[in-house]
Amino acid sequence: MPDELASERVDHRFKGLPPDAEGLTVGELAAQRRSLFTGGFTTPVLALSAESVEHNLRSLEEYAERHGLAFAPHGKTSMAPVLFHRQIEHGAWGITAAVPHQVRVYRAHGVDRIFLANEVVDPVALRWLSAELDAHPEFRLVCYADSVRGVELMDEALRAAGARRPLDVVVELGAGEGARTGARTEAECVAVAGAIAATGTLRLVGVAGYEAEVPGADADSVRGWLRRLTGLAAAFDEDGRFAPELDEIVVSAGGSAWFDAVADVFAEIPALSRPVLKLLRSGAYVSHDDGQYREKTPFNRIPEEGALQPAFRLWSQVVSRPSAGQAFTNAGKRDAAYDLHLPEAQVVRSARTGAVRPADGVAVTALSDQHAWLRTEEGAEVEVGDWVGMGLSHPCTSFDKWQLIPLVEADGTVVDYVRTFF
Repeated sequence: MPDELASERVDHRFKGLPPDAEGLTVGELAAQRRSLFTGGFTTPVLALSAESVEHNLRSLEEYAERHGLAFAPHGKTSMAPVLFHRQIEHGAWGITAAVPHQVRVYRAHGVDRIFLANEVVDPVALRWLSAELDAHPEFRLVCYADSVRGVELMDEALRAAGARRPLDVVVELGAGEGARTGARTEAECVAVAGAIAATGTLRLVGVAGYEAEVPGADADSVRGWLRRLTGLAAAFDEDGRFAPELDEIVVSAGGSAWFDAVADVFAEIPALSRPVLKLLRSGAYVSHDDGQYREKTPFNRIPEEGALQPAFRLWSQVVSRPSAGQAFTNAGKRDAAYDLHLPEAQVVRSARTGAVRPADGVAVTALSDQHAWLRTEEGAEVEVGDWVGMGLSHPCTSFDKWQLIPLVEADGTVVDYVRTFF
């Protein structure tokens, strides 16, 4: 844990943490190696499996190495510098951001290479980015450009800021009509590249996009779009659109649902005039989940390449058992992701004995702000006071509800804490 995070004081801001830890630093609390279940933690409390996080970090590191991919995992998933640095230790080229505020968080915590997967047209943000680049020669940032107007606004703001270093940009190819951002056609991409070349403040370094936005995405359509992307890079190179001093050409794609297709198509990129940085941006892998990505991970299609493990478990306590078919716990929408799937009841920890058993016959049917609604079938052993461990779907909306998350070993020992900055 970085020193500045370890030295933060534990207090009322951090839900679920032991009240008697008030005033300790996070590092001091971690050193106590308390039990999540008997060490004074209150419910609800979100935990991350230490073993599963480590497994997932290794799995994507090894996958990227096998396929010759560089890796800039999307940091908006966790917004957790502790995890950023572990990702970098496990081979990541840098970290991807979505908006300038996230870049500020990354820079405050020592991330030197950032891929900003968005076009930035805010002059205040561009002035800050310019100053940061000028002040720190070791800092590299690459961001999107997807319109001539956007390039004009970027150039205007950077010239007004007196930028000394050019801002590296990649032209974003949109994933099709009705998709999200990005220039829709190759002709539009050429126009954007021409506008970049006409500035003195921007430098074209590659192409990028997001394949999961392909309408009706399937294996064929995703690979077809990826070949358009790599073909655009080759065309730009043939036409001499990349700056002569450029050391490498950036080609970037890859969320958490199609990184196998990205690996396959990027392997087909022909030799260009200089090396290609094949940059994958999958971010949800670090925690994986028990819903969206359990269903969509490419490892379901390529099990011989590995597997990811869900690392989240939300523990809440049964606070009401009003009927044989119903129970309520004290975790709700303020604690659990619910935008894609409801939490999944997985285990029950007895308040009487501490024994943990499968949550057979127990299902989450709804969430209120501070309650989970449980349907309990005949024979389900659930009583007031029991802890219910739930799996969560969609990491991006799980992390952002918790500022300090215990990292827990399989026996319940809390070995560290993950600080988030949303």
